[in-house]
Amino acid sequence: MTTTTRDLISLKLERAFDSLDSDHDGFLDWTDYEALGNRYVQAYQLDRTDRRTRALLSFCQISWLELLRHAGVDSDRLSKDQFVTATRLATIDTSRLNLTEGGAHAIFDVIDADGDNEIGNDEFARFLRDVWRSDAPEALDSFHQLDTDGDGAISRHEFIRAVREHYLSNDPDVPGSVFFGRF
Repeated sequence: MTTTTRDLISLKLERAFDSLDSDHDGFLDWTDYEALGNRYVQAYQLDRTDRRTRALLSFCQISWLELLRHAGVDSDRLSKDQFVTATRLATIDTSRLNLTEGGAHAIFDVIDADGDNEIGNDEFARFLRDVWRSDAPEALDSFHQLDTDGDGAISRHEFIRAVREHYLSNDPDVPGSVFFGRF
């Protein structure tokens, strides 16, 4: 009897689905993406008129619409399997919105609360705790892997690279594969 191993990208996306499904009904809809955007706004105490808020909330809305477009469904909600498939398609389709690049920059701008163009350990811990509601020690340990040059901070380049790896790499050893903890 042979067994097949699920690919790492699907596992990462399934973990993201579970974190995004705010009402735990087994489906994602716009309210789940809106809740994610609002968690950023609340966690970072952003004003609704702040350019970072507008960019992040716009990204949430556009990315949700792109997922629906790629899922090819007639409803306004996605199952876990539909989400995984749609996300995989949306991350490689750059015809409208590049999910890995556009979102990463908008998110970086919010996480970098002090505006020094890098994410410190405390800023990263806040991101995991207050936005993704994760305090798993292995997730917090991922900061050091994301800080690939070892200078004690995650630069914009390191962050964008990690997000890209999170969505596109099946290699469990690249920094982006441990973004929210090891598998």
